[in-house]
Amino acid sequence: MRILIPKEVADRETRVALVPESVGRLVKAGQEVMVEAGAGERAMFLDQAYADLGAKIVSDVKSAYAQADVVLKVRAPMPHPTAGAHEADLLREGCVLIGFLDPTRNAELVQRLAERKVAAFAMEAVPRISRAQNMDALSSMATVAGYKATLIGALALGKFFPLLMTAAGTIPPSKVFVLGAGVAGLTVIGTARRLGAVVEAFDVRPAVKQEVESLGATFVGLPMEEAEAVAEGGYAKELSKERHEQELKLIADRLPSMDLVITSAMIPGKPAPRLISEAMVKTMRPGSVIVDMAAETGGNCELTEPDQVKTAHGVIIHGPIGLPGQLPVHASQMYSRNVAALLKHLTTKEGTLNLDFADEITRGACVTRDAVAAPAAGKAS
Repeated sequence: MRILIPKEVADRETRVALVPESVGRLVKAGQEVMVEAGAGERAMFLDQAYADLGAKIVSDVKSAYAQADVVLKVRAPMPHPTAGAHEADLLREGCVLIGFLDPTRNAELVQRLAERKVAAFAMEAVPRISRAQNMDALSSMATVAGYKATLIGALALGKFFPLLMTAAGTIPPSKVFVLGAGVAGLTVIGTARRLGAVVEAFDVRPAVKQEVESLGATFVGLPMEEAEAVAEGGYAKELSKERHEQELKLIADRLPSMDLVITSAMIPGKPAPRLISEAMVKTMRPGSVIVDMAAETGGNCELTEPDQVKTAHGVIIHGPIGLPGQLPVHASQMYSRNVAALLKHLTTKEGTLNLDFADEITRGACVTRDAVAAPAAGKAS
């Protein structure tokens, strides 16, 4: 089986689908691995590291695509800047593609892949079940993003995070408010606590209260039933108008006392919920900071501008995008392990492809197969 790791062509994408460690394991298992020259450079993994572990470094990307039985990517295929074609059209008919494919917002790509009879698997569609934990790339990237968002907030805030006893007197700790206690939010909590901040966290899901408190933060939430707040896969549900108004009031009451607010509330397949209005921002302390991790899907704050830093009413508002790519070494290592685990699941012990669509993981992650869009193409990503 020939496996290709191409260089990512998306703007500012620094990650690579497989790091040398994972490539070495595949080569030892008897697989032929092709790595496009420079594929790992932006993540600090040089061609020689891949070659030393048995990979073949290739420079003719069109030829490599034409030979590959399996193509492993980070981002969804897009027009290639030098090959003169769309990456989806470079794929060999009938091959396997694995990556973040964003199928719910990328209908044209899904159609292209179906026409090429590609068996495409979206990492974001891997079912969140215990058997697939080591394939959960969404959680891996959320961990990276949460850590980086906390550092962005700490650098932007003109204050220390921890309590300090100094010759100039006692300096109180900063107060951090986290909106959304999923994987990203919990990472924010843990990171902010390790830096010494006092942390509060809001979430609509009652079940996360114990996790928030186990990290040393105070849980802020509405009295709600689990069925009212939790959707399939453990994600937060879109609330009723009445409940949404209640959560906005609860958040608004906490903002004036906070130094840093980090938002990570997202609803799969839908725009991010609006949790901080301009009127709320006006109540915040001058010099306080908002880091909106949901900037790419519309933002949790009304004033967020994607990929921009702005000051409004004395509050510094960050709208970072591509947070995992800002820590490319560990982001690539974690993603690589997730991708390698899914690939292992899709192959036999002898190293040949075995696409068993009766299996929940294989079926759930599949976007296209046999020249048609699979059910996963309509799932929330």
